[in-house]
Amino acid sequence: MKKIPTIEIGLVLYPGAQQAAALGLTDLFCVANGIAESHLEQSEPPLRVTHWQQDAAAAAPRRIFDSDSGTASVVSALILPPSLSEPLKADECQTLAAWLCQRHAEGITLGSVCAGAFPLAATGLMAGRRMTTHWAHAELLQQRFPDVRVDADQLIIDDGDVITAGGLMAWTDLGLRLVDRLLGPTIMIETARMLLVDPPSREQRYYSVFAPRLTHGDAAVLKVQHWLQTTRTQEVALPTLAAKAGLEERTFQRRFQKATGMTTTEYCQRLRVGRARELLQFSNSPIERVAWDIGYSDPGAFRKVFTRIVGLSPSAYRDRFSARGQ
Repeated sequence: MKKIPTIEIGLVLYPGAQQAAALGLTDLFCVANGIAESHLEQSEPPLRVTHWQQDAAAAAPRRIFDSDSGTASVVSALILPPSLSEPLKADECQTLAAWLCQRHAEGITLGSVCAGAFPLAATGLMAGRRMTTHWAHAELLQQRFPDVRVDADQLIIDDGDVITAGGLMAWTDLGLRLVDRLLGPTIMIETARMLLVDPPSREQRYYSVFAPRLTHGDAAVLKVQHWLQTTRTQEVALPTLAAKAGLEERTFQRRFQKATGMTTTEYCQRLRVGRARELLQFSNSPIERVAWDIGYSDPGAFRKVFTRIVGLSPSAYRDRFSARGQ
């Protein structure tokens, strides 16, 4: 491989940013450097990692760490790590968002992990574009930034000038994606192998749990939701659900979708799939039996719905997540 100029990757430590993720990313790029140096015709590391600390909401980030201060480099990417605290509010990330916009205008790629999506969305750069975050933050992100297309099923979305990753540990996926982009697939695969992590091809929906909206304030719909939960969706016919709510069918359909964000069919499918996950993880029942137990008489239809929602077939899901062993 030929010699390449040193490329700088900055990690932005905004208030509440998870230190472990920043240090983990630093180590990941260090491992990639070690592997790359064995392939490249140069002695200096190809990647330079810097940390940028934002001390207060009104202050711009300042560089506090440099892995190789003696080497000239060009900043290629800035990454917003996850947070163990609540996502930043709009008034808490105005200065940071403005700073990120300036860096983006300079041609720097922006990246976020988990709650780091909130200051990234506050830049306005994601209007009309897809981004992901931790599935538990997805609804809040969509509420705060309705012009953003939040897709929490995806663990990572690479949109060229912006890369967003989902849950707390998805920093490994984002880091490997950048290594792939900057140093090539060979070094990325070897880095993943050294760290014993999967290359970035997973989907967050493998891990997310269906969390229905229950704070919408529609008592009739909430009554049906609680009933579906206790009966495990064994009865999902629309006339039955409407009668349980005490509403005319068309009115019930409209109010249910407004309150929950999905149709009764979609809602019941997700409840059933949630139950199927438990059975696949904690029992050795055949797939056909699991399908029957959650209300599907046709195993083929069950497999199709499960795969569409989870992103894995029932058997592949059991292979990956079974708590009982095979």
